[in-house]
Amino acid sequence: MLEAYLDNSATTCVHPQVVQAMVAAMQENYGNPSSGHRRGQAAEQAVKKARGQVAQVLQVNPEEIYFTSGGTESNNWALRGITQARARQGRHLITTKVEHPSVLDVFRLLEEQGFTVTYIPVDKYGFVDLDALEASLTPETILVSTMYVNNEVGAIMPLLEISRLLKQKAPQAAWHVDAVQGFSKLQLEPHKLGIDLVSLSAHKIQGPKGSGALFARHDLHLPPLILGGGQEDGQRSGTENVPGIVGLGLAASIMWERRETAISHMAQLKERLRQRVLTEIPDTLANGPQDKGGAPYILNMSFAGVKGEVLLRALGDKGIYVSTGSACSSHHAHGSHVLKAMGLSQPMLDGALRFSFSPDNTLSEIDYVVDCLKEIVPKLRRIIAGR
Repeated sequence: MLEAYLDNSATTCVHPQVVQAMVAAMQENYGNPSSGHRRGQAAEQAVKKARGQVAQVLQVNPEEIYFTSGGTESNNWALRGITQARARQGRHLITTKVEHPSVLDVFRLLEEQGFTVTYIPVDKYGFVDLDALEASLTPETILVSTMYVNNEVGAIMPLLEISRLLKQKAPQAAWHVDAVQGFSKLQLEPHKLGIDLVSLSAHKIQGPKGSGALFARHDLHLPPLILGGGQEDGQRSGTENVPGIVGLGLAASIMWERRETAISHMAQLKERLRQRVLTEIPDTLANGPQDKGGAPYILNMSFAGVKGEVLLRALGDKGIYVSTGSACSSHHAHGSHVLKAMGLSQPMLDGALRFSFSPDNTLSEIDYVVDCLKEIVPKLRRIIAGR
């Protein structure tokens, strides 16, 4: 049976070179980076190299990169840390209605702690409403958090325009960007935009799970996350996950070096799937940006008259792996908060699937997926109509 893994926004297959580098970190450079002997020094150099690789992609100083266990930890550290540090300066926070759960859940917690949070709406394509953002900025605003690429529909947020607004209306506010879905695939230079904090993850870019990073501007004075042995410049104590860190650094470097050809290839895959589904399967809809402003590796589509969860399982029986939305909230039965914020009708919301691509996917896989959809969707519609 053929297989097609199109759930790369949930996680990716680790690149073979990354696997080799991680094995070497476990079997050769296995020393503790804090140890003074040769093996410890080798591990320390491996961590230093990875820090430089991540910093190079972002065009920042290596000292501004702190390794974490992933995007969720980075988001939590950034949001909870900066509000703790600046609580006396103001109590107003801003984010959008389409953020990842690891951002939205932190803001809900901060509301319980007495902060006021403004949730900015988005348009029908998933782009943040800049007018609403501008109107929400006040002298009391101490933090603004916006994602770079939406993980469900692929909307690329207008960071340049957001940057201009913040500089004009709220220069005192710290700006956090969740860049988990854009890092090393799309260009992002925090210093040029005035971004203070950026969350990153390895396993979205063919690196290992359990490895991520947080960029924090050098003069931000973010409170330490974990106290103890003083690792990560005293900001996140605990023996470093050297294999995971090595994997993140190399994965970022590989993806960044081949991003132009990879993006072109994934855009071709996305357009092939979108066009074939829209023309060959009735009552379907492509959600999110369709030309400018959309990530070329994420496609969200709705199939009217079909439940997304049922269609997902039917495709799984054919060796096709997709998702109904964010992997971190796929077990919740409330439907996509992103699609709701975009104003989708309930039938289209219920029948939504996310297809997300990697450089390793092929056009033949896309054609196989469409052929299976053409077989499965009408059958499911007939079953539902006959009830």
